[in-house]
Amino acid sequence: MTRALALAAAATFLACSSAPAQQPSSPAPSDVAARIGDRAVTVRELDERWAKDDPAQNAEATQTIYDGRKTALDAIIADSLVSQAAMAAGMSADGYLEAEISKRVKPVTDSDVSTFYTANQSQMQGRPLEVMSPAINRFLTDSRRSSARDEIVNELRKKGPAVRVALGAPRMKVAVSADNPTVGSPSAPITLIEFSDYQCPYCGRVEPTLKRIRAAYGDKIRFVWKDFPLTQIHPQAFKASEAAHCAGDQGKYWELHDLLFSKQTELQVDDLKRHALTAGLNSGTFNQCLDSSKYGERVRDGVSEGSALGVNSTPTIFINGRRLSGAQPYEAFAAIIDEELAKK
Repeated sequence: MTRALALAAAATFLACSSAPAQQPSSPAPSDVAARIGDRAVTVRELDERWAKDDPAQNAEATQTIYDGRKTALDAIIADSLVSQAAMAAGMSADGYLEAEISKRVKPVTDSDVSTFYTANQSQMQGRPLEVMSPAINRFLTDSRRSSARDEIVNELRKKGPAVRVALGAPRMKVAVSADNPTVGSPSAPITLIEFSDYQCPYCGRVEPTLKRIRAAYGDKIRFVWKDFPLTQIHPQAFKASEAAHCAGDQGKYWELHDLLFSKQTELQVDDLKRHALTAGLNSGTFNQCLDSSKYGERVRDGVSEGSALGVNSTPTIFINGRRLSGAQPYEAFAAIIDEELAKK
């Protein structure tokens, strides 16, 4: 849960809801969706046309279906493992889980509540500590219990019985060209491809996470950058992408890449030229490259490629073709990478 969602959960009351309607079973790709005279139109043909006409919507829908199924599968696996452990201990599943959680969860103190309130005061909508205290206490307690439950399930998965997951994640074929800035070997078992924007604050926020990933996994990771400047909301991003490629001409793509992310509010053309000097580039060569828009077409190619894959926000990252959107935490990346490595 993100901090924003967490605070929303802590600051709002319960809302009314109705039970979801029963959903029809999903058709198989070979099922016939319609007949036009003698011609049969299959579900597979619909999906292929959908992916062609609206790749972003298709990609989002496909990922949403997978995420929902994966969440349900994880819940079923957890319930089964807890039930088996409870049976072996001669307890009910609820009793076993409560006993194990109680061993691990420390009560929330007034100091914990006060610390949380102070750290997130800007999101408390002016409500004083004494008003927010009960909601914060509930939230921190629920968070600790949830973390403890996850820890218990992870331990049970390691102990057995064996869990073999056959549910496959959706994958996109993302080409890597010689023009794409790359760190790591083409033979690395994991290829992480980032479509990103130098002016995007979320892209800047995920940079330390990506550096941590590269440090943690070393030669198991190949990292590839793809330009995807969102020019309607980030007008300086396109030129910043060009500037990084101009630095690449002098063997300093990644040096300027890192500098641009550290100076996201300073991306006007004059700023880019100043950053080039800071990075130790030959200013004459760099300025000529930037002023001539030498790499404008390359940047546009990145946008076209991303759009065809359904990318419509940044950062969007593909790990061995598996899509991950937004400035996700380290754990989200590590979970996918570890799953992929386990298959090798």
